[in-house]
Amino acid sequence: MNQNRRVPWQRLDKWLVNARIVKTRALAAQLISRGNIRINRLPATKPHAKLRCGDVLTLSLCNKVRVIEIRGIAASRGPASAATLLFADIPSTEHALRDQ
Repeated sequence: MNQNRRVPWQRLDKWLVNARIVKTRALAAQLISRGNIRINRLPATKPHAKLRCGDVLTLSLCNKVRVIEIRGIAASRGPASAATLLFADIPSTEHALRDQ
């Protein structure tokens, strides 16, 4: 197996905009700096954190926690219908099962 194989990734702040979670990269940077986002249960501390397909984001937005799995990466912000293909919500019942 080729150990040098490159896995596609995207900056966290850019992905949040392209997936229409936030409207601007500045807003994404604010969420990250406040500690409102985790990648695979680890706090995301930098907007340039690498995000890959299969990663799980935990977002604290508007006094609610949302957990999503990254399903795709987009080069730019597209229509809302395309943005919904970039992630899948993980229902709260699965949260409890993963924590056991």
